[in-house]
Amino acid sequence: MKKEPFVTLEQLEEITKTYPTPFYLYDEKGIRENARALKEAFAWNPGYKEYFAVKATPNPYLINILRDYGCGCDCSSMTELMLSDAIGVRGEDIMFSSNDTPAEEFVYAAKLGAVINLDDYTHIDFLEKTIGYIPETISCRYNPGGVFQISNDIMDNPGDSKYGMTKEQLFDAYKVLMKKGAKRFGLHAFLASNTVTNEYYPMLAKVLFEVAVELKKETGADIQFINLSGGIGIPYRPDQEANDIRAIGEGVRRVYEEVLVPAGMGNVAIYTELGRFMMGPFGCLVTRAIHEKHTHKEYIGCDACAVNLMRPAMYGAYHHITVMGKENEPLSHVYDVTGSLCENNDKFAIDRELPKIDKGDLLVIHDTGAHGFAMGYNYNGKLKSAELLLKEDGSVQLIRRAETAKDYFATFDCFDMLKDLV
Repeated sequence: MKKEPFVTLEQLEEITKTYPTPFYLYDEKGIRENARALKEAFAWNPGYKEYFAVKATPNPYLINILRDYGCGCDCSSMTELMLSDAIGVRGEDIMFSSNDTPAEEFVYAAKLGAVINLDDYTHIDFLEKTIGYIPETISCRYNPGGVFQISNDIMDNPGDSKYGMTKEQLFDAYKVLMKKGAKRFGLHAFLASNTVTNEYYPMLAKVLFEVAVELKKETGADIQFINLSGGIGIPYRPDQEANDIRAIGEGVRRVYEEVLVPAGMGNVAIYTELGRFMMGPFGCLVTRAIHEKHTHKEYIGCDACAVNLMRPAMYGAYHHITVMGKENEPLSHVYDVTGSLCENNDKFAIDRELPKIDKGDLLVIHDTGAHGFAMGYNYNGKLKSAELLLKEDGSVQLIRRAETAKDYFATFDCFDMLKDLV
């Protein structure tokens, strides 16, 4: 499969007259089409709701696009709760899935009326002491341990994950929560990340559905929703085939009818909390080649660096790169594509076959719409870039301005001499 940018060279040349590189660019048309497809894939379940994983792309403009399709917010921190509150997302439109949670975050989540998803058995008493009660609607996070595999492929290792409760703890948690006043329950699990297979969600659903049936039978709990969490991935590499969300939705439906319906649980709502799938392919990092270096290897230096996109440096993650205007030229050169940090892992690509790159060329780094800008930082005093939205009508909207030196120095308000630097 050939990866093609959702923006043209002509559009980028026009955009860069106003907004200097590097910047993030998001595709409104693609985001909307994808959100519609997800909603249609699970339309068979009347209670279905997507809670967008705010941590993936915490931008209110983008979240508001998803809200047009009935999406809520999955939050994991105080500021994510605050962002959701600020744009009018409250109550059961928020799923608060946190871990090692500070008391003040439970207090704020309860104030907003969010659905709290408990990560650990000990958090029951902690929550009750913190907010003074146990909410009538509450969820628990399950971790079955071991490895999670499809056919012969190991997808992930839940046994090494810090998230969730054991099965024994889960059953005890439901019983204790019921005694403390909980009346409506949810069940949640996250067993694998960035899966590129239509089989993952149906297999996860089967695990959760079977546990839910056992829970209801043993505890009598009213299980109102089952949250399949995230884990549906995207094809970062050109040779990967994208997930078919409609096939995934149909696979979950079959398991639902096989496991839940015969158990008298045909009214259970299905929730998801997707991030990467919702935004990943619909964002790109646009950067410009500003240097070339010829030593033991061939290097292209960009005006973006790992503070703009840390996934390649942190995980060795692959992100496809398009040299704009040279899409049809032969891949005649092998480059390391780098940024300017004082770290040798500051590379967007290593030994990547690309067309000849000249200084001044615009590069599009694909699939950065989730866990891209959000994971940025300020090492070496680097400043975060702007975020732009390419609207359906072809216009461009600034949805987050670039940081300035004044932003960087703002937290030194106790150090007077720095006030004069900007």
